[in-house]
Order: sequence, then structure tokens, then C-alpha cells
Amino acid sequence: MKKLLIAFILFAGLSVQAWEQRAPLPVQECRIHAPYGFAETKKELQPICRHAFLVAYDPTAKIPAYVAYTLQPDNAIGCIARTNAFVADKSIKNGPKPEDYAGTGYDKGHVVPDGDLSWDQQIEYESFLMTNMVPQAGSLNRGIWKLLETSVRGWASQTNNSYNVIGGGIYTDKDKKIGSGVIVPTAYYKIVINNKTGEYAGWMFPHVAPYPNLGNDLTKYRLRVDDIRKQAGINFVTPKKGTELAPGSEWKVDFGKLTKDKRAKCGKND
Repeated sequence: MKKLLIAFILFAGLSVQAWEQRAPLPVQECRIHAPYGFAETKKELQPICRHAFLVAYDPTAKIPAYVAYTLQPDNAIGCIARTNAFVADKSIKNGPKPEDYAGTGYDKGHVVPDGDLSWDQQIEYESFLMTNMVPQAGSLNRGIWKLLETSVRGWASQTNNSYNVIGGGIYTDKDKKIGSGVIVPTAYYKIVINNKTGEYAGWMFPHVAPYPNLGNDLTKYRLRVDDIRKQAGINFVTPKKGTELAPGSEWKVDFGKLTKDKRAKCGKND
């Protein structure tokens, strides 16, 4: 009986990993994820349009230069359980693989978080494509980076507005590499735009060994979007009549209410 149980568990794990990948959509169909215009850069990037996000993949670094998506308030609280279905993206050649991260000490860090895409099973699977991953120290990935991810869901849900979100890493070709050549960025950023009000804000988090815990004060890591543009070498587009929020004046979020709302929608065990 014990052997049968182990076999069943292994089979279940394999079946999750063997989900069927859809081909990318035409790039123009991802305008919803770049509502103010596609970012411009001198980097040679490969756009990959998914149903729920846009990847600007850097084939030389084997990570996304950035990923952009629009989070609708109705999707901010999803009930699909996390699958951990990490898999190489079949739409590119010689891309990153889950095993590139094995034994490195780095997490396979989502740029678009699984929690923002847990409103549809196939889309939740697509969040685990390796073209949506970057090497992140656990202290960042499971720390203040996760706090910002959760905050975005709270903002969308509690303001009842959609938010455009852009995230990525700061890196050069001289930075540390893991696996088959996956670059480890020295910082990570996120730009968040309220699509109704035009308000926006940017954050940047250092990612240099020994990777200390950065705490939970997001205002310490606010950075002007112009500075993020310069450091990333990418001209991200923000609303023409938008307003950049001052540090400390970001949108408010009630984490307790967010938890209660998720339990009410998904059940206590989600």
C-alpha cells in the first residue's frame, strides 16, 4: 500500500508538470499589457505575448528584461491552487530550464507572480514558464518582493481599479551567471500604474550578496521611474498626464481584509 501511495504521488506530480503549452499570441494582442505604449530599448529582446502578460525576453541573459501585465480587480483574488509547474518555454530556442537553478541557492522568482494569475488554470500554469523567471535570493523573493506583490493585489481589489505592472532586473553581461548562462541581476524593480487615476510609483530592491533581509518598509525602496528607466536602459511608458506618487503616499491596502476576502471567495483552505 505504501509503495502504491508513493507511486500515485509521483504520478500526480508528473501530471502537473506535463501541462500543454499554448503558442504565444501575436504581439499586438498584448496592447492591454502595454496600454500607454510598448517600451523602447536598444537591447535585442524577443517579445512573447501570453494571454495574461507580455514578456520582453533577453536571449543573451536568459531572463526577461521585463514583464508587463494588467491586473483587473476581478482577477486580483484568484482561487486556483499553486502548482509549481516550472517548465522551459517551448516558444524559444536554448532558453532557461528549471535545472539551471538547481543547487545555486537562488529561487526561481516570478516576475509576474503566480498569485496575480490564479484566476484561470491555464494562465496559472503559464506563470511558471521559465521566461517569466529570474534568479532571486530567498530573502528577497519571499520577503519584501512578495510584500509588494501582495500589495498590488490589495490595491486592485480594494480600489476597484485595474493596475498596469512592469517588473524586471538590472543587469549587465558581466554579472554572475548560473546554469547554462542565466544572468543574476544586481537589483530588481517594479513600476505600478493605476489605470483609472494615472498615478504611478516605482520601487527598486538591491540584490547583491550576502542578500540581507530588506525588511518590510516599502517606502525605503521607492525610486523615481526616470531613474529606473536609466538604470534598466529601457524607456517604459507611463500615462502622459499621470502623476508620480511621492514616497509614503502610495495607495493604502488592508491586508486583513484581503485575507478575509480571499477566504470568503475561495474557502478557508486557500
